[in-house]
Amino acid sequence: MQVTIERNALLKTLGHVQSVVERRNTIPILSNVMIEAEGDSVALTATDLDISVVENTAASVSVPGSTTVSAHTLFDIARKLPDGSEVNLKLEDGDRLVVTAGRSRFTLACLDKEDFPIMSEGDLPHRFALASEELKRLIDKARFAISTEETRYYLNGIYLHVADQNGASSLRAVATDGHRLAQVEQEVPDGASGMPGIIIPRKTVGEVRKLLDEIEGNVNIALSDTKIRFSFEGATIISKLIDGTFPDYSRVIPQGNDKMLEMDCRLFAESVDRVSTISSDKTRSVKLSLGADILTLSVNSPDSGTAREELSASYGADEFDIGFNSRYLLDILAQIEGETVQVLLADPSAPTVLKDLMDEAVLYVLMPMRV
Repeated sequence: MQVTIERNALLKTLGHVQSVVERRNTIPILSNVMIEAEGDSVALTATDLDISVVENTAASVSVPGSTTVSAHTLFDIARKLPDGSEVNLKLEDGDRLVVTAGRSRFTLACLDKEDFPIMSEGDLPHRFALASEELKRLIDKARFAISTEETRYYLNGIYLHVADQNGASSLRAVATDGHRLAQVEQEVPDGASGMPGIIIPRKTVGEVRKLLDEIEGNVNIALSDTKIRFSFEGATIISKLIDGTFPDYSRVIPQGNDKMLEMDCRLFAESVDRVSTISSDKTRSVKLSLGADILTLSVNSPDSGTAREELSASYGADEFDIGFNSRYLLDILAQIEGETVQVLLADPSAPTVLKDLMDEAVLYVLMPMRV
């Protein structure tokens, strides 16, 4: 195998695939990226056995062939080479990859490509296309609420399904960690109406989102009960799905919250951020005191002192106090694109609903905490 490839093209493609590779591997071949050179392109493949990323990039192939080499090492070399340089990859003696660029020369150990695990996708009966902007929106509005708690593994991803409500169907993405919930929906694309409800793992969500920044047009999605495939321009991600049952999230979305608070979202977020500076505990709790058209935010920390700030708001219901984790609250406010955030409350211990008045298809639920 002998290939010449422009450094930036190699770096960009390696950047997409190498992040799948875990830093610590008990199986040596999983630390490697597979390089396949043929025609006028090079395909790079990386996998951790749960997710596989394949990306093609243009190259000048003198001698077609394939091998596997350390993904992180090759990425670091490409990253440190001069911008715009031509990189030559040459396989010697079947087990060494010689990388040359200008006056730089590296010799890397290879492993047999026959040992590289190829992830089979099986039959993927449900197929549809989503505009890259639509998929990006579904991911961005929900993924901050994905749980990182491994014991409840079925919460470690985004639940994507077709939801029926009031006789209308929508494609809905939901994520929750038990403290907050994010729900975002859009029209059901052609071909998706019969799909099963699936849980896309957190790592897969991150890899897909990374590629969405660099493409336009549609993303083709194919899925079954156990696997999902995302096809982009020149790149494909195949992933296992989380084998578990997502809880009935509709039960935690309150319907009877009758106390409505509305205010400027940006000013609210800045106030929460300021007063929470004083908070020294892990939860960084902030107390909201609701009065007639005024909201008072306060933090009382035995170690650091106190903070208090008043904010104009539209509120006409009973006065009461409620506490929230300030970090969770800021995560939700960061997703609201409109100027005004609407907060629907019931009492200090009941789940609170937050809405973006500019986007009715998005809804957030936040559990209060004792302050």
